[in-house]
Amino acid sequence: MPCPALAGSPLFELRDVSASRGGAPVLRGVDLTLEPGATALLGPSGAGKSTLLRLLNRLADPDSGAISLHGEDVRSLDPRALRRRACLVPQLPSPLPGTVAYNVRFGPSLVGRSVDPTRPLELAGLSSAYAEREASRLSVGEQQRVMLARALALEPEVLLLDEPTSALDEHTRAGVEATLAELAVRTGVSMVVVTHDRGQANRLATRTVNLRDGRIDG
Repeated sequence: MPCPALAGSPLFELRDVSASRGGAPVLRGVDLTLEPGATALLGPSGAGKSTLLRLLNRLADPDSGAISLHGEDVRSLDPRALRRRACLVPQLPSPLPGTVAYNVRFGPSLVGRSVDPTRPLELAGLSSAYAEREASRLSVGEQQRVMLARALALEPEVLLLDEPTSALDEHTRAGVEATLAELAVRTGVSMVVVTHDRGQANRLATRTVNLRDGRIDG
């Protein structure tokens, strides 16, 4: 969870960050400071939102510019340790083969930690009764909550949420949004949420950053 000693420092800073995909520019000279709390990255398809999100924990690297987490250049950090601190929840859930409990315990087990899945599941809106169910047999909405619980089991400083409700129906989407809104209050975890829905940005975030054509818009 967030480190109290770093509470006064920016979460992420991006300075003159540019990135491309397949030779085509995706981000163009982005300067951005993300403070602890909940921030939405809002914009149309192709604006560069998901690319920016992936740069934050080095699932991709920029062509130029610098990115820091609490003042540390992310390139100086072990990528696996960085991804435990800044944990991505993907747009489409992709549970590991096996039970829900196995999915939740998997990440911590890689660093020698044993985790009771009950608390992460509860924070993600699932009861402990789900623990021994096969993750692959759950509904898409339930699988997305398993992805969230899997991330929370790592006790990250920040959740990187890439269109976390885009694959869900309206009723399920509202439930997942309510869970995400509660997380910041209950755990203090920061969130960076990619969305194309301004209403969702307003519901989940205290700050909205608009992107268009790879640049900060306004």
